[in-house]
Amino acid sequence: MKRLIWLIVSLFFISACAKAPSTNQPAAPVAVDPPEIRSVDVVKATPQETTITRGESGDVVVPIKITHGYHVNANPPTFPYLKATELELPQSDGLSVEFISYPDPLKRKFQFAEQELAVYEGDVIVRARVKAEKSAQSGKRNLSAKLRVQACDDKVCYAPGVLDVTVPVNIQ
Repeated sequence: MKRLIWLIVSLFFISACAKAPSTNQPAAPVAVDPPEIRSVDVVKATPQETTITRGESGDVVVPIKITHGYHVNANPPTFPYLKATELELPQSDGLSVEFISYPDPLKRKFQFAEQELAVYEGDVIVRARVKAEKSAQSGKRNLSAKLRVQACDDKVCYAPGVLDVTVPVNIQ
């Protein structure tokens, strides 16, 4: 009886490990979920160097490029629950931010919204008016800023993200 059980178990393992005959046909493609899209992957910011004379104000220019097929919410957004595009530029030694201005939005209708939304697409520019105090030290420096965005396509919006942005400023 033990031999019979051992024989049956052995045959089961042998048949399970046996190689299937080759059909010379490629394997069927495996369905793979597309990679998760992140807001920071479809939005890029490249600040331009700004020169400001001590005791005066100047504009920090932050061009933003939004990948074709995507948009971000304008500032201010159409509804309070939407995440606005927002540049956060903290004060630095001898530099203060007077105000930040955002471009005029486009009005677009999307299938996920009942009314038109205020958005940015393509290339847009955010400007920050920065004042260099008279006591500010001359020289080049990099300001650490953050750009908060929420990217969407024509069907869905993706999780908001934050881009770390370095703003080069030269104080004369």
